Amino acid sequence: MLAEQVDRRGRNRLNPQPQPLRDGAAPSGIVIRRLPSVDDGQGDRLAELLIDCVDGGASVSFMHPLAPAKAQAFWRGIAADVEAGRRALLVAHDESGIIGTVQLVLDQPENQAHRADLSKMLVHRRARRRGLGAALMGGAEQMARDCGKTLLVLDTVTGSDAERLYARLGWIRVGTIPDYALLSHGGLWGTTLYYKRP
Repeated sequence: MLAEQVDRRGRNRLNPQPQPLRDGAAPSGIVIRRLPSVDDGQGDRLAELLIDCVDGGASVSFMHPLAPAKAQAFWRGIAADVEAGRRALLVAHDESGIIGTVQLVLDQPENQAHRADLSKMLVHRRARRRGLGAALMGGAEQMARDCGKTLLVLDTVTGSDAERLYARLGWIRVGTIPDYALLSHGGLWGTTLYYKRP
């Protein structure tokens, strides 16, 4: 069981109360919020989002075609981590449902408790090119500050649209590892590492 990390005010730094995004941070008609837990319906919608991203070629740990049962099992695991305070999860939704998400891996070794890994920044194909990725990243940085994290780390497919987004948002490029992982439709590709102080 993960030990709680408590700040000087007695608040749990791993799973504090959610903070709303600043006004204007989300594109019109879209709400971004932190989920303190993930119910079955939300898990199903997140699984659909993951499948859409993998179908569209996203390299996010899964190969195409991604079976719904496998995607749902992934989100059940994430839900357990969120409930236990090991991860923090943001979702974006519009009138049709969940269209984006990003998470912070808060549970780090004791000598790295000041940092979090930013993971699984996903935007549904129908919601792209509207500023949602930037809004989710801004929300993740705010969430990291709320959790007492002073350093964020991520990796992304080298040369991807996501890599250009992170650079534009001020993330610092560390370097590239060639042939790091398979793309969702096959073929080895490199990954580029980034960090940022939120």
